[in-house]
Amino acid sequence: MILIGQYDSSFVRRVGIALTLYGIPFEHRPWSTFGDAEKIRPYNPLLRVPTLVLDSGDVLIDSHVILDYVDGLVPAETRMYPVTEPERHRALKVAALATGMGDKTVSLFYDKAFHKEASKPLGERIRSQIFAVLATLDADRASRKAQYWFGDRIGHADIAVTAVLRHMSEAIPDLFAFDDFPALDAHRQHCEALPVFKQISQPFIAPA
Repeated sequence: MILIGQYDSSFVRRVGIALTLYGIPFEHRPWSTFGDAEKIRPYNPLLRVPTLVLDSGDVLIDSHVILDYVDGLVPAETRMYPVTEPERHRALKVAALATGMGDKTVSLFYDKAFHKEASKPLGERIRSQIFAVLATLDADRASRKAQYWFGDRIGHADIAVTAVLRHMSEAIPDLFAFDDFPALDAHRQHCEALPVFKQISQPFIAPA
């Protein structure tokens, strides 16, 4: 397998961490969607990452789709989404909220980076969405006393939230304060201290 994309993307990073935790070997090509667009285009015409090239030559895009495929490669008892309800759909919701917040952060960053004057109404709307998700996730995490979000074993929801929080704090440092969301802060500190999070990591690099 070949994982395309830089680890400063929370979406690429969550896939890299999951593959590593599962012990699934892969080659990493840290291509930028801007600087390396022509390298990515033959695999993914959307020019988005992560892009996963399978050994068969087939290509998967979107982190949710990629992880759904990857989960099918491992025994059910080791999958990082719960396999029974209601915990399964609850974990999917947490991951979806986190990655949706990541998407909003990217939109906010691009609006500021590529326009002479950022749109004030758009910025206010995006910030309100981000803060609503932060508050929702913080309350959810605070209500759970296990080591990880859904028990004593790390899952995709834990990885998604941690990766997105790291990207948000580096891409737009003044966007929010971790002190305002103590449960999320404790969660991301715990996860970022794990060896796999240190291994699959890259400081944010602004697109040029």
